[in-house]
Order: sequence, then structure tokens, then C-alpha cells
Amino acid sequence: MIGVGRSKQNLNVVDRPLGKGKTEVSLSAFAFLFSELVQYNQTRVDNIAELERRLEDAGYAVGIRMLELLCHREKGNRRETRLLNILSFVHSTVWKSLFGKVADSLEKGTEHEDEYMISEKELLVNRYISVPKDMGAFNCGAFVAGVVKGVLDGAGFPARVTAHFVAVEGQPRPRTTILIKFSEEVLQREARLA
Repeated sequence: MIGVGRSKQNLNVVDRPLGKGKTEVSLSAFAFLFSELVQYNQTRVDNIAELERRLEDAGYAVGIRMLELLCHREKGNRRETRLLNILSFVHSTVWKSLFGKVADSLEKGTEHEDEYMISEKELLVNRYISVPKDMGAFNCGAFVAGVVKGVLDGAGFPARVTAHFVAVEGQPRPRTTILIKFSEEVLQREARLA
């Protein structure tokens, strides 16, 4: 009779349910850990592009795991198969899970059919990072771009995802835009499904 009298406290981490649990992390703890991630990678690179790539890689790993977890918790292990549905999932469910709110906007590019943009007035990962003058255009939003890329790749929507600062008239700080450029195969599949 294995397991008889086994208390709940001795359960293996793998045996625990993936229920909702506590979903909030202390903002100061996150800011500290993210700052350490940036500093750690900053000492191991030669230029800004390489630092942003490393942050994107770290975010990619988070995105893959977020997709698995959210599909299990929110969707009963179902995944999106349509382009607009996966974008809405990222814009609302993933964003709310990560940042506690839905992203400010989701827009389709006007110049190219394969481009979409998620914009945030003040992205959390850029809020508590002070960029030295010599690093000029460094954008910690590369981490969030990596998260979005991980979610999209994991869901079968390969895309090139980048983070950009966009100046806003009358605002002291620029907003961050996550630019998503889907691969041709995604657009062809979407056309077949339509």
C-alpha cells in the first residue's frame, strides 16, 4: 500500500496541480531580478545589438513556457490556429499574465500585410532601467519581443519580432512598440483557412 498516509506536504513538485495559484510577483523583486539579468549579460557582450539579442533569447525561453502554461490553464490545452486569434491571445491573455493588464494597443501595419504591432506607453521592463549615454538606443523591450516570439513560434506562427521606441508628441518618454513580421508560410496558411 504505497502512498497510504502520505501527507500533502511531501508531494513532489511534479505531482502538484497546475492550478491558478498566486499570480502576482512583487514589482521590486521583478525589477531587481531583471536588472541583474541585464547587468549580467551586459558584462558579456561587445555591443548593444548583441545585448538585445541575449535579452531576446532569455525572453524566448519565457515565451515558450508561458504558452504551455496559459494554454493549459486558460484554454483547456487548446491552441489557436488563426492569425488574429493568436494575436489577440498575446495582446490580452499573455500580456495580462505578465504585466497585470492588457497591452495598450494591437494594430495592423499599414504598409505591409504581414506586419502587426503591439504598443505599450510605458513597458514595465523599460520603466526601472536607466540606460547609460554610451548605450544610446538600447531597448530592454527586446526581452518582451523574445517572449512574444516564443509564444508565436511555440503556437506555430513563426515571425520576426523586434522592439522599437516610438516618439510620442507631448510625452517625455517614447512608447515601446513590438513589431511582429510573420513569415510567408503563416500568411499562406491563413489564406487557405479563410
